[in-house]
Amino acid sequence: MDLALLRTFVAVHRAGSFTRAAVLLGLSQPAVTSQIRTLERQLGRPLFHRRARGVTPTAIGDELAHKAAPHLDALLRITEAEQDAAGEMRTLHLAGPPEFLSLRVLPALAPLIGRGHSLRTTFRTGAEETLDGLAAGHHDLVVTTAQPRGELFSATALCDEEHVLVAAPYWAAFVDPERLRAEGPAAFDGIPLVEVHESLPLVTRYWAAVFDTVPDARLPAATVVVPDLRAVLECVRAGAGLAVLPRYLCREALDSGRIVALPEPAVPPLRTWFLVVRAGSLALAHLARAHDSLLHAAVRW
Repeated sequence: MDLALLRTFVAVHRAGSFTRAAVLLGLSQPAVTSQIRTLERQLGRPLFHRRARGVTPTAIGDELAHKAAPHLDALLRITEAEQDAAGEMRTLHLAGPPEFLSLRVLPALAPLIGRGHSLRTTFRTGAEETLDGLAAGHHDLVVTTAQPRGELFSATALCDEEHVLVAAPYWAAFVDPERLRAEGPAAFDGIPLVEVHESLPLVTRYWAAVFDTVPDARLPAATVVVPDLRAVLECVRAGAGLAVLPRYLCREALDSGRIVALPEPAVPPLRTWFLVVRAGSLALAHLARAHDSLLHAAVRW
């Protein structure tokens, strides 16, 4: 059986689409379609059900994919090892939120630069857009808080991020601890709000986890909206209002007293970060090395 046909078949099986597989393989869609039809003729069985949106594997297709994919990945690892031994420069394309990439991911990957790696980074705040770019082959590895499903992606939990409700000392002085215990977020009435989006995603998640409620009309619309958590932190430090921030981002400001954590719940709200790659791509040596480096670094985060 032709290995090129099997490689195309596994790519389609993982991608769930002839079009998407063609992009990843660097082929035209008609070429991918032709190769799958050739393989189906050789086997005498259909491998995919054609749908309005992509394809789904038949039982025979699933069986063949689970048998063939590990061996194709192993062949790719052998090829990659030879290229790695030859000292070829490999470029890793990353994508994810600007704050987490800037403060966590890129510093952790910096030691790889001296080992034949180069990095290219794309800042993406939306998980769907980021994963679409990964599926289309624009990125090799993405960092996101959305855990994807399906055959196309492989996701590994990286770390948990604790969220903290913070404000400058001036605004924190307006929060009555007794009222906070009795009335919950009503104690924040009249305090301005800083957020990354008009929909208040971080505040809404925090309110649900800590106060078992959602922000109501008494909480003002965000006074400052800026799509970068580092800018949110600087606004809070300057006295613009309260905000929900990851603890790693604001730890120094908290320790110095420039900002104050308002309630300190017994069980802090957590958000999990995932490393996501296309299925099978960890056979690429430079990608596997970066993946492992991030997992080891995250132990110290």
